[in-house]
Amino acid sequence: MDKRRIGSLDVSVVGLGCNNFGWRIDERASADVIHAALDAGVNFFDTAESYGDGASEEYLGRALRGRRDDVVIATKFGHRSGHPHRGAHPDHIPKALEGSLRRLGTDRVDLYQLHTPDPNVPIADTLGALDALVTAGKVREIGCSNFSLAQLEEADAVRTPHAVRFASVQNELNLLQREEQDVVAASARDGRAFLPYYPLASGLLTGKYRVGKKPPEGTRITEGGRYSPLLDEENLELVERLARYAESHGRTILDLAFGWLLSFPAVASVIAGATSAAQIRSNAAAAGWRLSAAERDEVDELLG
Repeated sequence: MDKRRIGSLDVSVVGLGCNNFGWRIDERASADVIHAALDAGVNFFDTAESYGDGASEEYLGRALRGRRDDVVIATKFGHRSGHPHRGAHPDHIPKALEGSLRRLGTDRVDLYQLHTPDPNVPIADTLGALDALVTAGKVREIGCSNFSLAQLEEADAVRTPHAVRFASVQNELNLLQREEQDVVAASARDGRAFLPYYPLASGLLTGKYRVGKKPPEGTRITEGGRYSPLLDEENLELVERLARYAESHGRTILDLAFGWLLSFPAVASVIAGATSAAQIRSNAAAAGWRLSAAERDEVDELLG
């Protein structure tokens, strides 16, 4: 599989998002997914202290025993959901990292990411604490997630000279939700990697949802949660247009979803979750479509 750069890190253009581990699938199923990813050439694994309340990191660490030097591990800290003591305060960050290192069974995190902006802590303070962890050799690169363009610019502006900077930003981006393209463009300009999550719009871009067909049961979109609003008439009609375009090129809408994202030079790795080995193999294969400039223009015209 092709690789791109996040700072000093070489990562596969398809990464495995580990948010399902410890929540939607158990440890055995998680290990199957991880091993299938390795077999498919995936070397980039993205987790967080909050996924499965720590179980995701534990499952990932145990499944990667003996393969640590072959992979790039990214994890996140600071998401306060259910844990009000978390955040981006300098006093909390070293403790959060030690917890992640223990659960992952490693002595370093390759990419350590602030999961969400913390309005209660100056970003300069957070960057100072992260710089100390890089200097100590416990973190190789730092990144952020769910940051706006203005927040990224602020982080760059207040950074101490010669201190570490955010090497990546991980935000939601896919064919149906394209609001982050200003951040993608700025990332290309500033030499920062962009990591799109939810590349398949929570499954809507997998080909399972088509006009006139009954949606599959038991999926994230059909379970009635916060993803259900995605399944509306407008999105289904757009999915139908995109699927027909992909099929006219002998491809699937899944291939198009990955190919479109990887046509952005700033995109280093497409972070895709999976609950089965089959999904991993499909995702890895989808990265083979490199859209030409003309194809990219045609897709953008379809998107409107």
